[in-house]
Amino acid sequence: EAAPSLQGLFKTPRGVMAMRFSSGIGELVARLEEPPALKVAVEILGFKHLDIEVTTPRIVIIRDAIAELLRAELGERFTPTAETSWCTFLNYTGGAFIYLRTKYAERLRILAKSWAQANHEELAEVDEEDEEQQADGAVEVGMRIPGNEAVGEASPKKLERKRKGWFGVKSSSGRGRGSAGSDMETGNGKGANTSVPKNFQDMFTFNSAVMGFGSRAWMKEVLASFEAIVTNVSNSHRFQEEIDVLALRLAKYAVKINPPEYKSVMLASLRSLVKDWGPKHEIAWTWLWETVERTLQSLMGKPALQKAALHRFLSGLGEKEYDVIRDQIYQTFFSQAPAGEDYFKQSTSRLHGKVDRLIAMTLEMYCEPDKMVVELS
Repeated sequence: EAAPSLQGLFKTPRGVMAMRFSSGIGELVARLEEPPALKVAVEILGFKHLDIEVTTPRIVIIRDAIAELLRAELGERFTPTAETSWCTFLNYTGGAFIYLRTKYAERLRILAKSWAQANHEELAEVDEEDEEQQADGAVEVGMRIPGNEAVGEASPKKLERKRKGWFGVKSSSGRGRGSAGSDMETGNGKGANTSVPKNFQDMFTFNSAVMGFGSRAWMKEVLASFEAIVTNVSNSHRFQEEIDVLALRLAKYAVKINPPEYKSVMLASLRSLVKDWGPKHEIAWTWLWETVERTLQSLMGKPALQKAALHRFLSGLGEKEYDVIRDQIYQTFFSQAPAGEDYFKQSTSRLHGKVDRLIAMTLEMYCEPDKMVVELS
């Protein structure tokens, strides 16, 4: 409220945002006496803000707003020393966000270019874009570098060449190259065992067999989602969605999942495909996988608990509760998007049926994530 210009940056509901905000601040405060742990926590939080332009004036506004809130709530207990300590802490966090955003921009460029090389995605076009856009401070190769939103909209060629989703790349024929049950299992036709792998998926499949990981079914699930993860790494919200869906898909495996195994095969495959591979590539791709691994590890075991809790909640709802939910959903939607009323002119029973289907889909997402992703897409 004190800074209307910043309200557009907070796109989630106020209650959810308040919970995330307090949880994030609380996690950092809890690690103040452990500098190494604090550094990791700040990096994780900074990564989630890559798609937001964090600037010094914005940091000052948020810092002063938090200090004002604490002053109003604590009164005399919020001493000058406490205020100075909080401002120092928030300045450190905000400064780290700015530094990480600049530091990660270079890594994102390396990831983008090397991923294109690993998949032979029109390298000449990539190199030309690299030279042109480095002058503007960003490179766009299937992903957006934060802070340069206006740079390099996708060309018609790229849009025709492929479209990315939760299940990797889909060709114009509609067959998913990134699907877990695709060419990786069938051998990709005649001569697949003798031909030299020329893209990341084929090279990964080859190396996983050579390194003794060919029987790891969970690796195929990660490989199926890896394209979408890589190309959306600079979009924190979409990146998180991809990891969430991957966690749901991995939850069905009873065997122990060992992420470092995927990392070793991934790096071996990339080293074979990227001609100018060097220390910077090693750092960038290791950083990416460690980020994916940390996020996955934080979700391991949760899908089963969340599914059970959601099932209990939905089973406990009566017809009256469902009626309230149906009405509230449309009231909230129409109040926030009045133009939407022009698209919902069906009967009340049909509108209620849509809500019932939406509620059912929340539970089905835990039971059949593959099917639901396709249906929602």
